[in-house]
Amino acid sequence: MRPSGRLTTSLQTALAPDGAVRASLARDLPASVVVFLVALPLCMGIAIASGVPPERGLITGIVGGIVVGLLAGSPLQVSGPAAGLAVIVYGFVQAHGLDALGPVLVVAGLVQLVAGALRVGGWFRAISPAVVHGMLAGIGILIVLAQIHVLTDALPRASGLDNLVAIPAAFFNFVSGTGDRTGAVIVGGITIAAMIAWERLRPARLRLLPGALVGVLAGSLVAGFGDLAVKRVAVPEALFSGLALPAAESWARLAEAEILVMALVIAVIASAESLLSAAAVDRMHDGPRTQFNRELGAQGIGNLICGLAGALPMTGVIVRSSANVQAGAVSRAATVMHGTWILAFLLALPWLLALVPTASLAGILVVTGWRLASPAHALHLQARYGWLTAAIWLATMATVVAVDLLTGVLTGLALSLIQALPSLRKGRLRIEHAAAPEVPGVPELRLSGAATFLQLPSLTAALERTPAGGEVRLATDNLAAIDHTCLEMIGDWASRRSAGGSRIAVVGGSGVPHDRLAAAVAAPAH
Repeated sequence: MRPSGRLTTSLQTALAPDGAVRASLARDLPASVVVFLVALPLCMGIAIASGVPPERGLITGIVGGIVVGLLAGSPLQVSGPAAGLAVIVYGFVQAHGLDALGPVLVVAGLVQLVAGALRVGGWFRAISPAVVHGMLAGIGILIVLAQIHVLTDALPRASGLDNLVAIPAAFFNFVSGTGDRTGAVIVGGITIAAMIAWERLRPARLRLLPGALVGVLAGSLVAGFGDLAVKRVAVPEALFSGLALPAAESWARLAEAEILVMALVIAVIASAESLLSAAAVDRMHDGPRTQFNRELGAQGIGNLICGLAGALPMTGVIVRSSANVQAGAVSRAATVMHGTWILAFLLALPWLLALVPTASLAGILVVTGWRLASPAHALHLQARYGWLTAAIWLATMATVVAVDLLTGVLTGLALSLIQALPSLRKGRLRIEHAAAPEVPGVPELRLSGAATFLQLPSLTAALERTPAGGEVRLATDNLAAIDHTCLEMIGDWASRRSAGGSRIAVVGGSGVPHDRLAAAVAAPAH
């Protein structure tokens, strides 16, 4: 007997979710393994660069994968310890001790939670790209300067300038044979060479095997088979023995102004990096868009847990996130499973960590820092927006290296505000939703006044409210000025909409604002 139409429909409804889950799992499972292989060496290397034991970085990776992965507003973003915070954490741990880090992260996490609840996630996107990339470039330089010393099995100095000044002495000691440093330099050099060579020459069928893992394997094998006298990762007998709630005296230090300032610095930088990374991940796939306030709250919960567990701070990280997307992940299951694999590794194979030379992890971070410090972003800013915008990048980078991270970011923000002042005198940005007069049914956003980073949240919301799939017009008849932060955001939005079949047209007006907006809409995503 043939089933009735109603029964057939019921059966299809009941079976469809299982089929969807199986299809999703078929893509998420291999993607989770790829991200795990990328995350493992980076979690350990960033922990060592931060001046903490490597297992603390792995704990952050577990929390970022399992807890934040379940709660995140950006389902395909991967969270964990970030190179961008390694420098600031290292300086803090050297000055105040590892025990003081836990309460700082708890406060930072609470700040992120409150910020998410107050729906201020969009404001972090208003930070100028010149400031963000200048900050990351400065951090990259500091990482390279510090890890060059670790490449020789020496300890890095307290500041970037001290590390720079000490490099000639380290080179002289190596050449003169002072101390047994040759093995570490060989291991670090092999790691860097293997990582770069693999990323450039790997066959297509092995494209998902990460270069960082290949570099660590190469360095570890050379150290092991060559019986080289090098420092290796110190693994405690009980990996989780050092994880405990902060002591009462550590909580009492929250009364110190310097400790509270550090909590706010970590909260702001981690939030900005996470949300900018999430925006970048959105450009890589066609799935659900990021819910920025939810993502901010999830990051806050993750940092709060890491603070209670004595681990490292976390952010959303673009390297692991892009690996996740490129490996074919379609849901948050890939992120959650990658955290599960890290946990399983820590429980089942901790002895493998003791085989890894610290110089090999330093080699990975030298490459990572070098890429962060790339001037490509500055050249892009100069070519599209002029020397003044590129100068903000340079000033931010130089101040981060010469002074500290907070001063560098504040310098960049102050220069961005000064750059925006002439535009602000031309009137506040006004956005009017209307229908195009000559093309019935086509939505048109009429922009008037000055569009600066100060109005970016409202401009973003207005653009996102436009219908997808058809034509959208941006009218610039009365647009007096537009800065590079708004142009970058509109360019990303237009690129994403164009990939979905929409057509974005810039109409009306003439002059610099019109031409710059038209160029941003026409340019491919970068």
